[in-house]
Amino acid sequence: MLPFRHTLAILLLAICRQSLCAQQSEPPKSVLLWADGAPGALGNAPSDQPRLFLFPAPENIRRGTRTGILVLPGGGYSRLSVDEEGLPSVKWLNGLGISAFMLTYRVGPRYHYPIEFCDASRAMRWIRSHAADYSVDPHRIGVWGFSAGGHLASTLGTHFDGGNPVAGDAIERASNRPDFMILTYPVIGPTGRASEGSFANLLGEHPNPSARDDLTNDRRVTAKTPPTFLVHTNDDQWVTSENSINFYLALRRVGVPAELHIYQHGDHGFGLAQSNPILSSWPGLLANWLRVQGMLSAN
Repeated sequence: MLPFRHTLAILLLAICRQSLCAQQSEPPKSVLLWADGAPGALGNAPSDQPRLFLFPAPENIRRGTRTGILVLPGGGYSRLSVDEEGLPSVKWLNGLGISAFMLTYRVGPRYHYPIEFCDASRAMRWIRSHAADYSVDPHRIGVWGFSAGGHLASTLGTHFDGGNPVAGDAIERASNRPDFMILTYPVIGPTGRASEGSFANLLGEHPNPSARDDLTNDRRVTAKTPPTFLVHTNDDQWVTSENSINFYLALRRVGVPAELHIYQHGDHGFGLAQSNPILSSWPGLLANWLRVQGMLSAN
């Protein structure tokens, strides 16, 4: 029997290829973030090598929209909710004419911080340095994260840098700062049962208190944090809505444009909520917000 990390990687590849049958005549393309091996890799299995799946928006739908979004599925930093969160959001974005790039990043308990942040940073730099290849404006690249993926996305938005201008690798010269963020029931700090578990998977069972504090991301918000859209539910008992509320209030205090929606019911892990007649309204609110931010055509 193959080790779990091998079977997970094979499953992710199979799911991604199968999902695009109805949209494209060819399976989705993907690239390794580091062609010669990821830094800090503990082996050579596919799950030890983070991969970016490429979903450029069809030209006939794009109609001048030059926005790209890095998608980070959740999974508590122990797995990746590709089928439930990643692929539906990619399909939805493509339908709006937005190019999407889904990352399968390394997770615990095999990997701990800063590996996950390293993978997401590299993905953002890769997209920005290849923006012209996908008709994307390098200043219109956002990040969309779900649950623990929302924590990783908000870490990008609060711990970014401008890139290394003297790096020999051209990708490393690009900034890892997202131009905007979409956070869906995000982990922001260790608030809620799943949030505590995500932090344990990210940092280990006995983390340095300073690291735990540094990655409670509402405490790291500044005026340079990107504009943010947040959605949560009031009855989420796993990642409580205080995560989104605290982040929204931190953004508001420093004048960063932000929009927060808290639905009464929906619990956790609802994704696009396509089968819920009330909660399924939230992607439309997101589309309107993207138009307000100038990231989507008004048509």
